[in-house]
Formats: sequence, C-alpha cells, structure tokens
Amino acid sequence: MTITASLVKELRESTGAGMMDCKKALNETGGDLDAAIDWLRKKGLSAAAKKASRVASEGLVGVMGSGTTGALIEVNSETDFVSRNEDFQQFVRELTGLAAEASSLEALSGMDYPGTGRTVSEELTHKIATIGENMNIRRMDKISVGEGEVVSYVHNAASDGMGRIGVLVALESAAPADTLTALGKQLAMHVAATAPASLSADDLDPAIVEKERQILIDQAVQSGKPPEIAEKMVEGRMKKFRKEVVLLEQTFVIDGETEVSKVIENAAKDAGTPITLKSFSRFNLGEGIEKEESDFAAEVAAQLNK
Repeated sequence: MTITASLVKELRESTGAGMMDCKKALNETGGDLDAAIDWLRKKGLSAAAKKASRVASEGLVGVMGSGTTGALIEVNSETDFVSRNEDFQQFVRELTGLAAEASSLEALSGMDYPGTGRTVSEELTHKIATIGENMNIRRMDKISVGEGEVVSYVHNAASDGMGRIGVLVALESAAPADTLTALGKQLAMHVAATAPASLSADDLDPAIVEKERQILIDQAVQSGKPPEIAEKMVEGRMKKFRKEVVLLEQTFVIDGETEVSKVIENAAKDAGTPITLKSFSRFNLGEGIEKEESDFAAEVAAQLNK
C-alpha cells in the first residue's frame, strides 16, 4: 500500500508522534492506521502528545561563542532531574550548535537533526517520548560582530556550555583575541549577575522608563513636596534608575567602583586600539514561565482512587 502524506498527517494528529516515526509505523503495518497507532504506543512514541500540556519550566540554557558569532538557546523540561540526563544534555548541545546556523526558532525546528533522519521538531517529539517528560525549545538568540570576539559565559553550569544562566557579549575591535576574551568573560559575568535591561540609555524600553517615572512621580506627590522640588527628586531618582539597569552605566561588579563604560575604555587604552561593546544577550532559565504549584499528597490520593 502507498503511504500518502494525508495518512501520515492523520496519524500525527492522532498520536502527536513525529513525522518520520509515523511514516515508519505505517510502513511497518502496511498502511493500517489502527495498527500503526498500536505500533507507536508499543514504542512509547504516542505518549509524547499526552505530555505536551504539562508545564516545562526547568531544563538548560545552552550557549556557544565562537569567533565573531555566538548563540543562546533555552530548552525546557518539567524537572531539573532531566537536566542532569546525559541524553537531554546532548540534545541541548546539538541544538546550540544548530542555533548558530539558524535564522529563527521556526527555521531551527525544520532543520535536520544530526544522525537521525528526523527534523529538530521531530527529534523533540522523540525525546519527549523516550525521556518521559514534556519539553519545549522555548527561545534562541544570535549575536555577531564584523571584527572581534563574541564571548560566552555560563552560570551554574550543569555541563560544558550549558546551565541555568547563559550570557553572550559581543566586542568589536582589532585587539588580540585573548585580550577580548578575557575582557568579554568579565563583562559576561557582570551581565549574569546584574541582568541589565539594555546596553545604553538610548536602548532602554520607553515603556519601562515611563512606568518607573510614573512610580517616582506618585511617590514625590505623596511626600507633599512642592512641584519644582518633586520634579528634581524624580530626575535624580531616574538617573539612579538608569545606573541600575543600563549596562554601560552600571558599576562593574568585579571591582565594585568603576563604571562599565570606563572599564571598556581602560581596556582599549591598554590594548592600543578601540574596543566597543556592541551587544549582549542573557537567558535565565524559566524566567517568565508560570510554574504549577502541585500538591503531592493530592496527586498520590488521585492515583490511588483511579
């Protein structure tokens, strides 16, 4: 029997299994849809769809900086136990390398996953079925420079190049690679620690600025100060706010006293050539994901009552 695309599609919709797995199941069962479903169930592949509704807020952030290009990716699982699984870590490692070549998360999902004959999306479904937890390739980012170095850093590393916080910094310069790598590593550690909202004041999201300004205005009004005094209070506090959230204006955590822009300026003087911090990217595992609060006793009781 000819295995048509529509038959494969129907099996995928019924089971949630990957396209290549569905095609193989249909070939193994002579195109019998019900038998193919049973075949997938026996292989544990149709179980992936049932896991898809469960919240995945753990996992790993993968990071890679190589020469003038770097990539970040966040892959989520349900528990931190899975993040210590060697198979899962290898999955994140492969995806990080692929992300460096992908133009977007959507493009990444359609890329060939090495050594499997499956796409990345299909391999994800396969991993959900074989590892036994819901997983999600949540986001990715890439940064690059024309000349210089993109330097990576992982905080709380679970394995080489992956952990709970991943950072990339892009330094544009003709300075030697080892000089830029040393500076970039310190800057990346600073970014991991301080989570800046933007590179410069000009890059700061206007919505964030307006929200903070309104809070400060309300505080000044409630203090009963005259309008002209209140306005000065707000401007002074907004300057302090920018120094807290703008990377180039922050105090360098390594020495606790020098402004980050000055640190870069000093490094450029020592190197004898300009150094520009062009961009940075920081992923903190699970940030923004609403985690489920579970009642373990209730879960056990529910299982006993089935």
